[in-house]
Amino acid sequence: MANLEELDKNKMPRHVAIIMDGNGRWAKKQGKLRVFGHENGVKTVRETVENCVKLELEYLTLYTFSTENWKRPKIEIDTLMRLLVSSLKKELKTFSENNIRLNAIGDIESLPKRANKELKEVMEKTSQNTGMTLTLALSYGAREELKNAVKQISAKVKNNIISIENIDETIINSHLYTHDLPDVDLLIRTSGEHRISNFLLWQIAYAELYFVDVFWPDFSSQHLAEAIKSYQNRERRFGKTSEQLN
Repeated sequence: MANLEELDKNKMPRHVAIIMDGNGRWAKKQGKLRVFGHENGVKTVRETVENCVKLELEYLTLYTFSTENWKRPKIEIDTLMRLLVSSLKKELKTFSENNIRLNAIGDIESLPKRANKELKEVMEKTSQNTGMTLTLALSYGAREELKNAVKQISAKVKNNIISIENIDETIINSHLYTHDLPDVDLLIRTSGEHRISNFLLWQIAYAELYFVDVFWPDFSSQHLAEAIKSYQNRERRFGKTSEQLN
């Protein structure tokens, strides 16, 4: 297995996004309630963030809570929101010490008041940090994001703020939740599932995809290193031929 020290620092992805999947199944496998998996998943988040800081990654985006997750049992949603609040409080010092800027994308106004308040406070307190940008996708759905962008652009066309002829990728990007983030270079999904699950559909157009067959609580620094090593060994052509790149 690869380790972080072996990676080529000159070929690091700029933006890594992770679908943190498998907390519930990890707990069920051990005969525990699903919430036990989420609690242990928080530890993996902390370790992964610390490892990404060591690697000097610029952007890390974590799929924390999707729009579809609101359909889960109330006790699980309540636990997830409680963990969000407690984690933000605990990690503020770590964010400050490591120069991490906290960011969030999604319909964060739909979060419970306490979670929303804590999130905004930590974002404000870390807003001047210039190191890695850690983005939490909360109450996030890519289709909802794109639908909102279409509505906003349509309204501006109707009011003669934007002409149809001028609509391009830059205009669309500027109306997405991720307007201040670069496109994703590497997308990692844990748990062995091979699907995107409505996550950053526009932003991963040319991302390298990496699926790992471990549940999120078991995702280690070695797994992260393997994912990045795989990325570094791939040829990113963006529609061109190998000869054109050379």
